[in-house]
Amino acid sequence: MKKIPSGVTAPKGFLAGGLHCGVKNNHKEKKDIAMICSTVPCSAAAVYTQNKVYGAPITVTKKNIADGMAQAVVCNSGNANTCNADGVEKAQMMCELTAEALGLKAEDIIVASTGVIGQVLPIEPIAKGIAALAPILSAEGGTDAAEAIMTTDTKAKIEAYEIEIGGKPVKIGAMAKGSGMIHPNMATMLGFLTTDAAITSEMLSKALKLAVDDTFNMVSVDGDTSTNDMVSILANGMAENPVIDAEGADFDLFLSVVKEICTSMAKQIAGDGEGATKLVECTVTGAPTIPLAKAIAKSVITSSLTKAAMFGADANWGRILCAIGYTEGDFSVDEIQVDLSSAKGSILVCQKGAGVEFSEETAKEILLEDEIHIEIAMKQGEAAATAWGCDLTYDYVKINGDYRT
Repeated sequence: MKKIPSGVTAPKGFLAGGLHCGVKNNHKEKKDIAMICSTVPCSAAAVYTQNKVYGAPITVTKKNIADGMAQAVVCNSGNANTCNADGVEKAQMMCELTAEALGLKAEDIIVASTGVIGQVLPIEPIAKGIAALAPILSAEGGTDAAEAIMTTDTKAKIEAYEIEIGGKPVKIGAMAKGSGMIHPNMATMLGFLTTDAAITSEMLSKALKLAVDDTFNMVSVDGDTSTNDMVSILANGMAENPVIDAEGADFDLFLSVVKEICTSMAKQIAGDGEGATKLVECTVTGAPTIPLAKAIAKSVITSSLTKAAMFGADANWGRILCAIGYTEGDFSVDEIQVDLSSAKGSILVCQKGAGVEFSEETAKEILLEDEIHIEIAMKQGEAAATAWGCDLTYDYVKINGDYRT
């Protein structure tokens, strides 16, 4: 496995692009319409938010890829197209406009939207944007596409890897967005993956779901599960590897790369949380079960008090123990050990469920770094899990206090 430049256009046969069309009418310098297209039909799969309130694009995308096939993605930012009486109609129109511009069928389009909830989506600027964007899609357009799906993100999130399957080089690329309303359960979070691997839609769906469960579903910025979460993947088979149609060595290798790229996207989302200054990673080891390890790790990185302590570089380990303690499940706190670490070193702050003497000065130096690790040893089993979050800062409230107005 090797990391390569680019994002969604790294695999063979994928083109992309993004531009400003006018959905973000107060930010004319910001791109707000993105497209990805394969030159040939693709196996397709996706996972979606579990929020009972969900965006109209999810309804349309579920219907479109029910046959396991798609060929293009269209996504706007600046408006979530959620809780609108005409939402499904507008999402369907986006598919029809994209299909017409690309010479495809509307049912082969994945559609997504992100932004403000409850405001009517203006279709006129999107129609103009799609017409202008389709002719200029290119193999160099991946970054433009990644920028066009951003809302409060401060940076585009892209990644690509190459592996060998069946003697053929296979590439997987990705782009994602997410900064606030991040607490996926399948944050506002969107992720789009592309690959030139030859794989059936059934095995593609299996790989995506397994990868998302350990990556995107282990991220939290603010505890709010979005209405528009979606992670999709397109596989066009142009690598010409032996078709992956069952579990085995080739599937395991493919899954490992999908997990790797989703982990990178998840960490980039957590580190770019609204107002965040630090990426916080929590690893739980020695838990009785994997579900419990996941629950504890996510409980800690979701704790507002722990997040605030990380912002202040305060080694307030009691807040970590508190978050562990209110996690549902059958476990003991008597043997728990907690270490805090960063590029500046590591320090033990709790042993056997109780505090130990440590240097506050050293701890502060460790916690002043921009990537912090909370390591929790349960010592009650073999299960482990990792979750990613960020610190809670003054700017988070500033950003969300007037986000809509």
